[in-house]
Amino acid sequence: MKYEMVCGMETHIELATKTKIFCGCTTEFGGAPNTHCCPVCTGQPGSLPILNRRVVEYAVRAGLAVNCKINNNSHMDRKNYVYPDLPKAYQISQFDEPICEHGYIELDSGKRIGITRIHIEEDAGKLVHEQGTTYIDYNRGGVPLIEIVSEPDISTPEEAREYAEKLQLIMRYVGISDCKMQEGSMRCDVNLSLRPVGTTEFGTRTETKNINSLSNIVKAMNREIERQEDILESGGHIVQATMRYDANTDEIYPMRTKENSDDYRYFPDPDILRFTIPQEFVDETKANLPELPSAKLRRYIDDMKLPESTARDIYKYRRVSEFLDDTVKKGANVKNTANLIIGGIYSTLETEEDKERFDIKITPEKMAGLVKLIDDKKINKNKGQETLMKMLESGDDVTKFIKAEDTAGMSDEDLAKICEAAVAANPDAVENVRNGRDKAINVIFGYVMRETRGKADMGKVNKIIRGLIG
Repeated sequence: MKYEMVCGMETHIELATKTKIFCGCTTEFGGAPNTHCCPVCTGQPGSLPILNRRVVEYAVRAGLAVNCKINNNSHMDRKNYVYPDLPKAYQISQFDEPICEHGYIELDSGKRIGITRIHIEEDAGKLVHEQGTTYIDYNRGGVPLIEIVSEPDISTPEEAREYAEKLQLIMRYVGISDCKMQEGSMRCDVNLSLRPVGTTEFGTRTETKNINSLSNIVKAMNREIERQEDILESGGHIVQATMRYDANTDEIYPMRTKENSDDYRYFPDPDILRFTIPQEFVDETKANLPELPSAKLRRYIDDMKLPESTARDIYKYRRVSEFLDDTVKKGANVKNTANLIIGGIYSTLETEEDKERFDIKITPEKMAGLVKLIDDKKINKNKGQETLMKMLESGDDVTKFIKAEDTAGMSDEDLAKICEAAVAANPDAVENVRNGRDKAINVIFGYVMRETRGKADMGKVNKIIRGLIG
């Protein structure tokens, strides 16, 4: 029997606030265990939580960025369960009145993945397992999260990855989180079930928890699909369970049976007042959202006429795209700017995190000064790349490396004489080109570039030399 997958995702994103959701402790990543906590975030008797206003503001921004309706009235609930990393034996979260509802993310195919809700909650602590002993670090406890819950609209592991990647990019663009999966500031839970092709009734789902990379989403889902198929084909039944994917062994296995929402015994938190989100604030937040990734990509391709592959290499890093936009606003050609970024600056940035941070020594104004020399054909692209490397190392303006006399024009008559000399000086290369070995012409080009110190217009050089060779 053939089966089809039905999948929804729950994505936890740590918010980039300076302090925790209900207390003044820092949210800074790292630190010695149990040094970023206090009586409130460790649930000491008599301590009272106070809701961080910035957390609500960030949740509204996130919801608007993914087309959600914002609920003007909301409250916090207690989600009751007992686990060592949750010292209060309940988590403060939201149940029936989340801040955001009914949004969507559109995939490249045009398919929309519905978003059921976005709610705010506190993170739990972290269990550290070492040599048969389990330690608890409460530094992460109380760090503010949004949980983004999708509809079961995802049909393939590849769609799941694209959904998560777009979600990650959107949240970075609106500035609410760095979404570093390797540091746990974005974690994905995958709810997956199978059903016979052609049927509409959902199968029994499992939830694979805390997947920490985009590639592991696909791997974990493939393993779970295989596992469920094997059970169903052998006549067994899927048990609703919480699963763990081990990326080191590429294996998936059950951790515990899965709870339903009734098991958590939600009720309104009596220590935190209901709160109102004024519509004026919602409207102002929406008006001040930055250009979102999908709109930026369309602008790069449709308006700026960048090749799609180039546009995608730029837009997926917010700081890079801002650098390109600012450089172009200062008069630089967009294609030459993009090519220098991808072919030059990216070579100095080793990791994806380096590109996301985009900490370079030159400003858009300095970049524009270099690009304009290429635009005006005062230097060629190779000279531009060479100069860019020097600028990135020193942070200096282009004028330190290229003087006015270096950009002086060359008459067509002078260029023709140099091309004639190049042909005369390289008879073997000329003969090879005439015999069909066209790459040999680069030897002649090299002669011209040396003689002109890289200033020659290679379009003109190509035309003159081919005319001379015949």
